Amino acid sequence: MNIHDYLIDCSSVDWRKLVDTWQWCLPNEFTAWIVNRFGDLFLKTPDGRIHVLRLDDGSLRCLAESKDEFCEKIDDQETANDWLMIPLVDRLVAAGTTLKEKQCYAFVRIPIIGGDYSIENIEVRDLDFQYAALGPIFEQLKDLPDGTNVEFRIKNEKTG
Repeated sequence: MNIHDYLIDCSSVDWRKLVDTWQWCLPNEFTAWIVNRFGDLFLKTPDGRIHVLRLDDGSLRCLAESKDEFCEKIDDQETANDWLMIPLVDRLVAAGTTLKEKQCYAFVRIPIIGGDYSIENIEVRDLDFQYAALGPIFEQLKDLPDGTNVEFRIKNEKTG
């Protein structure tokens, strides 16, 4: 496995601007490190720990105490499959679903509200749209108990 086959190049992304709607869950200081093809941000905090901001459930989790520990853990195929979503990316690539610069794979219906991890539930979106749209959604969902029914209403800016 080549890890770069499962990452997107985000070297030109302004991460502070991109994660603006995620301030409610992110540490005050961090460095963006790598991003998987689903837009999950792997970040490093000043204490050296590696965390991941997952866009499938809106969580921020510490994965490793250091980059070295992260590299050791990701050598395990099961861990790599989970963190990089390798099987799903492989199926999308085989189906011809490709990404352009600053795009990521995105769930049409996010898994935390019942969407599944299938290629039929995935589309390509611009990374900036994905972050801007999901930050406020997950902020509203974060304190709801499991099993809570939710309803989303999309407001048209012109009609309110």
